[in-house]
Amino acid sequence: MTTWIPGWSTRGPEPDSPVLAIRGSTVLRINGAWLSPWQQVQPLVSGTVEPVNLGQWGGQPCFVVEADSGPEGDQEEVSLRDAILGMPGAPTEMLSTGFQVWQWWRDHRYCGRCGGVTGLHALERARWCEPCGIPWYPRVAPCVIVMIRRDDRMLLARSSRVKRHFYSLIAGFVEPGETLEQAVVREVKEETGLDVNNIRYSTSQPWPFPHQLMMGFFADYCGGDLVLQEDELAHADWFLPDDMPPVPPVTTIAGRLIRDMAEALQEPGQ
Repeated sequence: MTTWIPGWSTRGPEPDSPVLAIRGSTVLRINGAWLSPWQQVQPLVSGTVEPVNLGQWGGQPCFVVEADSGPEGDQEEVSLRDAILGMPGAPTEMLSTGFQVWQWWRDHRYCGRCGGVTGLHALERARWCEPCGIPWYPRVAPCVIVMIRRDDRMLLARSSRVKRHFYSLIAGFVEPGETLEQAVVREVKEETGLDVNNIRYSTSQPWPFPHQLMMGFFADYCGGDLVLQEDELAHADWFLPDDMPPVPPVTTIAGRLIRDMAEALQEPGQ
């Protein structure tokens, strides 16, 4: 598999530079490739739009850009969510970074303080406002996601917003002034009515919908009855590890937390 190395440069692409072409929330693949030479992608792009550097792909500087037109002929569109959740061979880290970098590039063309046009920072990945002297970096929103255990069962919930039929975990954004552990307690209480303790950090994952950093935890149930926040959750229940509904794949942080807890609960003495 081709290697991607994250990085940043102010240099533009050469005709054969590999480019990730996106369109809205989809990847535009040409001849089945996740990245295509700039000379193939360029006719699909508005003349005023310049690609943004993502690092290196197969030893060459690579870029991301947004295409104007939809797929034709040997082209196809693949949603970012489908690529991450259902395509094991997809370069998910590169795709995730590409979508987040492009959104930052698009959203910070103008300074949020004075409204002036921003330019490239000379040394780092940032948009620079010369009059204000302010760098505008890619936005990253911290979120918590938690696997809750109650004796030999684990809490799984189905979102009322997402159309997929997966059962997943309780998650939410961290509020200003909160610790991650406080955010876990608050989100669980708000969405389920439950109380948790013994909160333990496990792992993290960037999540480009649109620009989260998901931080995963385990926690133990310590009180309360299930009272769901209906605009967030359609259903939730306690499940045994050998009798679970469909859950996200292990390419996601939710899938890994569920797998790890299921394995722990099935160990002798648990």
